[in-house]
Amino acid sequence: MYGFLDVSTSGMIAQRVRLEAASANLANQNSLLDADGNLAPYRRREVMLAPGRAGAGSAQESGGSGRSFGVQIAQISIDQSDPKPEKYDPTSPYAYKDGPYKGYVATTGINPVMENVNAMEAVRAYEANVTAAESAKQMIAATLRLIA
Repeated sequence: MYGFLDVSTSGMIAQRVRLEAASANLANQNSLLDADGNLAPYRRREVMLAPGRAGAGSAQESGGSGRSFGVQIAQISIDQSDPKPEKYDPTSPYAYKDGPYKGYVATTGINPVMENVNAMEAVRAYEANVTAAESAKQMIAATLRLIA
């Protein structure tokens, strides 16, 4: 009966995860070293969403049509592309010592503008889900008042 609340709830959870990924990307945009101090530029995280809710199995949970309500996190992927050698600084201890990129420092390739746009989009979508949940609660309350 309350599948419409599941849609908003799963949407809020998904947007929270998207915002966390964008925040992590922004926070680590200049991280070039791993935990052991080796050169390993941070790789961007991206959240992939899929329709439906994980674990929804019964016909009642799935709205009677075999489809579950809402959205789920399909996966959080890590960018596997090679680090981009964008900055030339042969004096840096992190510069490539040989090869075609000699003297260049690898960067994470994270675009802070795009990450901020992703974060703002996630916040707005979260707010829309909150508004939808509040509207659904008001409709339930109004319906119960009519019945009583």
